[in-house]
Amino acid sequence: MLGRGAAALLLVLLGAARSGFGAPRRYTPDWPSLDSRPLPSWFDEAKFGVFVHWGVFSVPAWGSEWFWWHWQGEGQLGYQLFMRDNYPPGFTYGDFGPQFTARFFRPDEWAQLFQAAGAKYVVFTTKHHEGFTNWPSPVSWNWNSKDIGPHRDLVGELGAALRKRNIRYGLYHSLLEWFHPLYLLDKKNKLNTQHFVSSKTMPELYDLVNSYKPDLLWSDGEWECPDTYWNSTYFLSWLYNDSPVKDEVVVNDRWGKNCSCHHGGYYNCQDKFVPESLPDHKWEMCTSLDRASWGYRRDMSLADVLSETEIISELVQTVSLGGNYLLNVGPTKDGLIVPIFQERLLAVGKWLQVSGEAIYASKPWRVQLEKNKTSVWYTSKDLAVYAIFLKWPENEVLYLKSPITTSATKVTMLGLKGDLKWSKDPDEGLYISLPQLPPSALPVEFAWTVKLADVK
Repeated sequence: MLGRGAAALLLVLLGAARSGFGAPRRYTPDWPSLDSRPLPSWFDEAKFGVFVHWGVFSVPAWGSEWFWWHWQGEGQLGYQLFMRDNYPPGFTYGDFGPQFTARFFRPDEWAQLFQAAGAKYVVFTTKHHEGFTNWPSPVSWNWNSKDIGPHRDLVGELGAALRKRNIRYGLYHSLLEWFHPLYLLDKKNKLNTQHFVSSKTMPELYDLVNSYKPDLLWSDGEWECPDTYWNSTYFLSWLYNDSPVKDEVVVNDRWGKNCSCHHGGYYNCQDKFVPESLPDHKWEMCTSLDRASWGYRRDMSLADVLSETEIISELVQTVSLGGNYLLNVGPTKDGLIVPIFQERLLAVGKWLQVSGEAIYASKPWRVQLEKNKTSVWYTSKDLAVYAIFLKWPENEVLYLKSPITTSATKVTMLGLKGDLKWSKDPDEGLYISLPQLPPSALPVEFAWTVKLADVK
């Protein structure tokens, strides 16, 4: 028999069980419930990721990854002339499919490059608006990378290579397909039918999650229809409640034309979005190394490629304002990442090897930016504050207005040994004497970081 105290405890536990105490929270298919889900911490800590746009559009490799739409959806003259001058009469977009060979695609080499770039997550295109899937989608017969072209499961191969290196794996997926007959039928029916969603979009999303167990779902192609057409909230409630990645998965905000910058796990808002001040919601800036396109272009010039200083400046600004920075590359149809893109990625990795302490797992500080001659951006971590200055001061003295010093304040520069001398400004802030070294002896060539301990 149970003693009186044990019996009472048992009754309490039974009551708690009946009331759901300790049970996992269930999210209902509505935005108030879904938006209340805490964002898994790994995403905010990651800070920097690589985006990869790769598909049949990489075959013509001209204009942009929207080639099919510009050519036959809009009928732009430039695209029509390009086809006339380079391909035989009657050539269709589908004829590009077998030429998407991925012959030189080495997933381990890609993963090694992304790791050297300092990326903590990679987002890979599973399907763009053209509808071609980079995995053997069961609802994309003869328009996927297993049936034609590479005859490989590109999504699966890259995922395996990344996970060997503990890099988080994100999957980009377009909700719409420009020319799919069922999608066109639904639009003709003024979205009163959901033939395309029920037979194409949703089966693919469930298949991607169950087959590849992504850490992140990067949704796109939402802008023509509301989330009620896409059945987004029902899918997300399953994703958060019952999917094999329910505890760790992260999603963005592109789940319907009414959702961007309002609903979802974190906000993209729009491509290349940068807020003017610190937002109250986690966000991500996505941008491309090629200013004019996300997919590879044969007609790209050097002037079209972001410079190292531009990339690092954007990364610093984004992280200081609480965001993640997602930098895109577009491989060739053969699966090569061209040398100029490799060079840029490795330059970011080299900078992060020195300055990553101020980036990874950092938090926004009470002040994000000091607009002065040196353009200082702040981050913080634990008890340290990091000041990243983009221009080297002419007199070798860095003035920081915002930090409040104490008698125990200590200043160092990331990548150099020893403390830096500093003095308190009589009014506010401090002056830091920077090391008088030749440029080649400095730890980085651009965007230097001083670490401040014991400041307020």
